[in-house]
Amino acid sequence: MNRSTKTMSRTQLLAIGTFVIMAAFVLRLFYLQVIQYNYFAAMSDKEQSRQWKLPAVRGSIYAMNGDAPVQLAMNETRYTVWADPKVVEEPEKVIEVLKKVAGGTVRGNIAELLAKKETRYQIVATKVSYKQAEMIKKEKLYGIGFERTEQRVYPEGRLGSQILGFVNDDGNGQYGIEGALDSRLKGTDGLIKTVADVRDVPLTIGKENINIPAKNGDDIVLTIDRNIQHQAERVLQDNMKKIGAKSGSMLVMNPRNGKIFAMANLPSYDPANLATITDLSVLNNNIISRPYEPASVIKTLTMSTAVDKGVMTPDSKFNNTDFVKIYDRTITNASKGQTGVISMQHVLNWSLNTGTVEVAKWLGGGEINQAARDTMYSYFHDKFGLGKKTGIELVGEAEGTVVPPNTVEGNAVRYANMTFGQGLNVTPLQVASAFSSIVNGGTYYQPSIIEGTLDAAGKVNEASAKNGTQILKKSTSDTMRDMIHKARQSFFADGDRSGYMIGGKTGTAQTIENGKYVFEQTEGTYLGFGGEKGKAPNYVILVTYAAPKRAITGNDAIPSFTQMSNWLIDYFKLQPKGR
Repeated sequence: MNRSTKTMSRTQLLAIGTFVIMAAFVLRLFYLQVIQYNYFAAMSDKEQSRQWKLPAVRGSIYAMNGDAPVQLAMNETRYTVWADPKVVEEPEKVIEVLKKVAGGTVRGNIAELLAKKETRYQIVATKVSYKQAEMIKKEKLYGIGFERTEQRVYPEGRLGSQILGFVNDDGNGQYGIEGALDSRLKGTDGLIKTVADVRDVPLTIGKENINIPAKNGDDIVLTIDRNIQHQAERVLQDNMKKIGAKSGSMLVMNPRNGKIFAMANLPSYDPANLATITDLSVLNNNIISRPYEPASVIKTLTMSTAVDKGVMTPDSKFNNTDFVKIYDRTITNASKGQTGVISMQHVLNWSLNTGTVEVAKWLGGGEINQAARDTMYSYFHDKFGLGKKTGIELVGEAEGTVVPPNTVEGNAVRYANMTFGQGLNVTPLQVASAFSSIVNGGTYYQPSIIEGTLDAAGKVNEASAKNGTQILKKSTSDTMRDMIHKARQSFFADGDRSGYMIGGKTGTAQTIENGKYVFEQTEGTYLGFGGEKGKAPNYVILVTYAAPKRAITGNDAIPSFTQMSNWLIDYFKLQPKGR
């Protein structure tokens, strides 16, 4: 082989080698840039992409202060401090600064959190104040970020606590309006996503960037009047001490439209200091959540049914002997001695059980038969709404029970007892709503506690009005309003303001223990209305008190009604008329 041949061979080998190496580089680059493009693009995105949640601001809750809205639940700005462990350069300094400035709000395991270098987001402190956040920012700690949050505060303390409910540590509403309208109050969080450098400075503006604004929650305005609510709670507090009650409730509502002016329950709690609660029952709104036997206040419903069906008038007579037998049961009167031939007005004045049992018989043509029971159920359950949820905009509403007449338990004895408020379980709200329809002209309104929403200009945008249902003849309502007024005038009107139309009815309910009624423990209720003469009443008030092992009567609740009624007359500036 000559010299040129050897040289050419070496040159060819070098060329071939070079070509192979270059081909390998090309193939590798092709593999990395084309075949593995998505993989490395994802890694790059993971390394450089940042995203932040934009928390929506929870809506406030307002009551009415006369004609102007006032906040009962609002937000106070706080910050959540987070770290990107992969970026944090001086973890010891971060820990030192945070503990010095934010103290107890710093996570106890912050050192472990900062050591998680494979993660990009760790919460290291919560509920940091604005001032604290600014102090931390001045230290220019790389890898530390801030997320604005809102802490719920209740500027009126315990006022209306069972109406409001509270917000738990996870930011979810519990009980009351906070729970019932949680999704509306929360709003919708927004999102920012962008490509940034190691200092979290945005690098590009392009299609990879996402900016979705947060939608803040609704500001809810309640029908509750702050001043009426405060007065109701004060009246309950004062009178519970006087009569030795351990619990009390007062409902004040507008019978003309079903809107709630006040819904007070004691004992109550401070929704901003849940740790102080020792008895969880204080979280419940007893006016909607605790069915009970309301006793003789139901006599107004029984008589309304009979008047509406045309079988009774205030002057209708019956012979009272102070007892009546229904099969094997004997029903007697608490007030003895009103014997002989007496009128239905007299029955209501003296709250005679035998009289309302007689009314039930009239509904059946002389006995409490299937027809009588069907009629009572139609009015009590279907028209007055007893034993079913009212649909008020609150969580925890109980249904209660009115036994149907076509069941074994729905017999004549049961329905005889129902005429004077025993043998059924209903909520105070159901009773007050039914009573409102009796005195307002015969229209049932679904009770409501939502007035509307507050817009950015501070204007109340009212919720859609709920149409009422005419369940009684107007003449029935006129008759019953006059009867209930006369019943109060007969014994209990001494403290009433002169020149107003005020009426009411007592109820003393025996409680049940081990399946039997006990006489030494009773719950007292007073249910009444008030307002200007010649018009539908301006307000309905229901008051109830109870205590373990104590007999509290409807008469014990009368002073609370009178005190509240007189205060409302002044507050609403109602005008008197001559008797």
